Amino acid sequence: MTIEAIRVSPSWLDVREAADGAARARELVGQLRRCVPVEGRWSIHDLACGSGSMGRWLGPLLPGPQRWVLHDRDADLLAMAAANVPGPAADGAEAAIETRVSDVTQLRPDDFAGATLITASALLDLLTWDELTRLAHACAGARCPVLFALSVSGRVQLLPADPLDARIAAAFDAHQRRMTPRGCLLGPDAVEAAAEAFRQLGAEVAVRPSPWRLGATESELAVEWLTGWVDAACEQEPELAPAADLYRRRRLREAAAGTLAVTVGHADLLVLP
Repeated sequence: MTIEAIRVSPSWLDVREAADGAARARELVGQLRRCVPVEGRWSIHDLACGSGSMGRWLGPLLPGPQRWVLHDRDADLLAMAAANVPGPAADGAEAAIETRVSDVTQLRPDDFAGATLITASALLDLLTWDELTRLAHACAGARCPVLFALSVSGRVQLLPADPLDARIAAAFDAHQRRMTPRGCLLGPDAVEAAAEAFRQLGAEVAVRPSPWRLGATESELAVEWLTGWVDAACEQEPELAPAADLYRRRRLREAAAGTLAVTVGHADLLVLP
């Protein structure tokens, strides 16, 4: 089984990049640097890299020359990532890149030969338990740190509050956990499941919150997120549609006017072998 059914648009990746960078837990990068001094060049594998935003965020936080191996099943997104390389590093060192068309659910330890770090962003909640287990074993076999960022946690707060918020949120979470031909997606349970999987393999795991905080200056992303959030909830619970249509219009007006504040819960996970 592969993740071919999930295709991410470049425009969505572009509109969320700044909020992703603001949300990711820099504390874990500091812990990574303290615990894993790297002599020579970093060799970093970025899984389901999309347009490469993780490298553009993380590369400048790590010192020393870097070699990034970018994995994605979408050749068009890989080409976009290759055109905008990570770095420069924290000490000004340059970064080199290699791209690989890969199904990240099928990677093996040999695919990470020589890696000093494996990373991914907004990936874990799209996996099934079996896919996560295979990926955890592959990462553990590489015997290097792993940094997974921005997995959804299921916590959403909108201000001002609306009576329909909780019902939309519950339907969306159910959609995130829906059954697919590949199995049941982990959705908001992904971080807890990943932490347990890695701990069973003997790794040390640290988890930190990394919420989006969207206000007036992030209204474009708030509009995009809200539209997808409500649409997914209605797909999961079609009887919501009549009330959700009015709800969506109200909320979109607030977002466009900059009067809607949204907190979307995510979590980051650092694995130290």
